[in-house]
Amino acid sequence: MPLAGVADGGLAPSGTPPDRGHATDQRVGSRGSRSLGAPVPMRPPVLFGVDEPPGASGRRTGTIRHVTPANPWLERRVIAYAHQGGAWEAPSSTLFAIARAIETGATGIELDVHATADGELVVCHDATVDRTSAASGAISELTLAELRDLDNAYWFIPGADVTPGRPDGDYPYRGRAPADRDFAFATLREVLERFEGVVLNLDIKQTAPAVAPYEATLARLLAECGRTDDVIVASFLDQATEAFAAAAPDVPTSAGTLAVAEFWRAVQDGREPPALRHVALQLPERFGDLVLVDRRFVEVAHDRGLAVHVWTINEPDAMARLLGLGVDGIISDVPSQLVGVLEAGGATWDRRAVRG
Repeated sequence: MPLAGVADGGLAPSGTPPDRGHATDQRVGSRGSRSLGAPVPMRPPVLFGVDEPPGASGRRTGTIRHVTPANPWLERRVIAYAHQGGAWEAPSSTLFAIARAIETGATGIELDVHATADGELVVCHDATVDRTSAASGAISELTLAELRDLDNAYWFIPGADVTPGRPDGDYPYRGRAPADRDFAFATLREVLERFEGVVLNLDIKQTAPAVAPYEATLARLLAECGRTDDVIVASFLDQATEAFAAAAPDVPTSAGTLAVAEFWRAVQDGREPPALRHVALQLPERFGDLVLVDRRFVEVAHDRGLAVHVWTINEPDAMARLLGLGVDGIISDVPSQLVGVLEAGGATWDRRAVRG
């Protein structure tokens, strides 16, 4: 999850942290980048073994110790996550985008979850329909029937998540929805049932008091669909993560903003990081000129039994750099490019192993 702000050389939580979306594309940093500081004294590893051998290409893909079954997400690597289903290659968060990303080799899908006015869970990056459709309004104030009438691919042109203001003929999928559900606003149930066995990272975007809380609804739906071992539930909001965990203690979660920030500070200061019940730390590679993910951060996380997933990475050089650091998942708007980088590095993960 993200780190919300930077203050006095450390990280300060914010009430409005940046998201993984279109406004926070994480690219190669400036010359002024700085790393996390003095080396951290490493405690004896809690995991077993030795460094992973080189990949098929002969190039090492970072250090990862062989792990106990306590956290299978340390074996599920390197996951190629399609952010919003691959929002620069197909219309954001649509069934069409998800299917296309999987066809190109993505091994995970990252999606944001909201609840409609009548309590149905849908997937959409934003809290409103304004950016991707020709309509406007908050998802929490629209019924599912009202959402089903909208075109979620209205402003999509390949190369960006949305590109408004162009001639109608430039939009390749405009007008297919609502008749074609692949280009409409999708329900989470549709995603869970259609893409069984595909790793999902589900982000709870809002909670009380901003909207009626839907953590328990999400927990019930995942249990009903039998999707409790191949999903990670995430949120910028630590209270949402904790509320979901209380409702579904057996479903994997990633650390929220405050928990990630505290872990990062501990690594920076050379202190023992706090113990976490989560399976992963999810964060950007950099925050401005500040390097957040380096080899030492990844090693400390692994020694504490935590996978490291990094967002939103759209530059092949950055993908390759993170692969070399040993991260366990990369989240990208351009999954076809990410898959190519992982294949070249001998780090392609076989997602069929999840249910094996």
